[in-house]
Order: sequence, then C-alpha cells, then structure tokens
Amino acid sequence: MRQPLSFPRPSLKLITGLILLLCWAITLPASAQDQAITVQEYPVPAGSHPHDVAPAPDGTVWYTAQRSGALGRLDPETGETHHIPLGSGSSPHGVIIGPDDAAWVTDSGLNAIVRVDPLTEEVTVYPLPPNIGYTNLNTAAFDGGGDLWFTGQGGYYGRLFVETGVVEVFDAPRGRGPYGITSTPDGDIYYASLAGSHIAQIDLETGEATVLEPPTPNQGARRVWSDSQGRIWVSEWDGGNVSVYDPADGSWQTWPLPGSNPRPYAVYVDDQDIVWLSDFGANALVSFDPVSETFNVIPLPSPDGSVRQILGRPGEVWGAESGADKLIVVRTSGE
Repeated sequence: MRQPLSFPRPSLKLITGLILLLCWAITLPASAQDQAITVQEYPVPAGSHPHDVAPAPDGTVWYTAQRSGALGRLDPETGETHHIPLGSGSSPHGVIIGPDDAAWVTDSGLNAIVRVDPLTEEVTVYPLPPNIGYTNLNTAAFDGGGDLWFTGQGGYYGRLFVETGVVEVFDAPRGRGPYGITSTPDGDIYYASLAGSHIAQIDLETGEATVLEPPTPNQGARRVWSDSQGRIWVSEWDGGNVSVYDPADGSWQTWPLPGSNPRPYAVYVDDQDIVWLSDFGANALVSFDPVSETFNVIPLPSPDGSVRQILGRPGEVWGAESGADKLIVVRTSGE
C-alpha cells in the first residue's frame, strides 16, 4: 500500500513571515492603461495622521504628520521613518518639493509657510503678515518664476517671494473655499475652491483670481492638477466626478467615477498623462485614461485609508493614508 506523502510542518515564524509578505505588497493584473501594477504600504508612527505626501528626487518620501506637528521622512528602501518637529502649535497640511529640492509645507497651525532643507533638515518659517488672521492654509505650488503660491480655506490665497521671503495674501473671490492648487507646464497657477464649487486662475502680475465655473453646479471642486498639455483636472468631491478644463478653448469635459457613491478627494496626473484620484466612497485609488476614457479601480489594502493627497515620480504614484497611518505607493510599468 502506497504511503501518503508527508511534508515538514511549517513553523509559526514561517507562516507569520508569509502573511506579512502578502500584506506588504499586492500585485494586481494589468490595468486598462496597459500597466502592471504593484501596491505597497508603509506604516508611519501611530497618530501621525499623514495628510499630504511628496516623493523627493533623492528617493526618500516626505509627508506631513499633521497631528504630530512634524514633517515626516520615509526611506522606502528600509521602511524607516523619522519626524522633524516644525514648531510649537504646528499642524502641517500640504507638502511639495520645490525647485531647490527642499520640502515646502503649508502649516495651518503656524499660519506660515515652512521650508525644510533636504540635506540638513533645517527648518525655516515664513509667517503670514501679522495683520492676516487665521487662514487655514492648505496646499501650495510654484509658478514659472520660482515663487510659491498657496491657498487658505478660510477664503484666501497668497504668494511667497522666495528670494526675499516676503509673503502677500489676497482675499479670494466668493470668500471661503480655496483648497487644491497646481501649476501648469507654462508656470501658470490655478486653484480649486471646495466651498465655492469653482476653480480659478491667478494673474501672476496682478495677483487677481478669475473664477472658472465647472459645468456641474455645487460639485465641490476639491483639488486640481495640470497635465502635460496645460489642461486642468479637477476632483469633484460633492459631484462624484472628475472633470477637465482646457484653457486653449475654455471647454470642459466631465466623467462620473465608477461605483454607487464616489467621493473623489485628491487628483494627480502622472508623467504618462494618466489621471489618478482617491475615492473615499470606494476606499480606493482610481486611475483614468483620458484617451480611452476608462477607469481602473485599485482597492486600498487598509480599511478607511482616506488618501487626501497624491503625488508621484516616474513609475510611482504615492498617497497618504491619513485614516490608516500609512503611506501607499502604486508602482507601474508599461507592458
């Protein structure tokens, strides 16, 4: 009688290691955009509430640890993080990488713009003018001349002249709401007004903002991002849509996200002109191919991830999972 084959019983350590490996990285089938996709999460210190994220040229990744009053830095090679305190009362919201490779932060707690040097990690604070009250600073973008523009949801937008350190603040048309902001390849600046349900273009000479109305009323334009052609993509938080404005002819196009209750928060356009959004309704990242007009939904591995901002570099799309105290990256490769 043939004896049944027997195998060594796997150890608990081996089983645990395999489970962690499966949880650490998830490979998904090729998307509608003909890309093989790998999803990976990186935990950050508990209670950080990472709001925005910005991958840096040196391979590290910055993130705003909003509830810790610090700027975090992740080494994706090791998974290690460390925090840089920004000052008493700090509550950092947005972070981007500047032309100088430094991390630039919009800090709503300090009511200031903050620069963190990438080599020394020295912190420089640029307070808003003393006559300006609380602005609820949100996000920032550099114009073509190298100056930093920013939004304040309390009804403001402004500019930091980087060479002089002078900060000026403007009252937003229609008051409260300015949120996401972007620069185009030509260096123009547009922002989105969440409460105002519009986007606006800023005249870089006068500082005046011109309101541009999306076709969907009360859509809750939350964030904006420019593609390589200078078209402005908008995540419509209340409308459940992604839309695009073309400055060349003033036209708009709008697409509803898939699912029964989409809530698009962040928007980002990668180097292949694929549009990426975070959908709170589906707890997912969503990519959209404007050529084929198709969506690809990538579920977040963690429940209630709440990705509030997306940024990337070639082959990588990064998000900050504020609800899970993790950063997430989608790595793509063309087939």
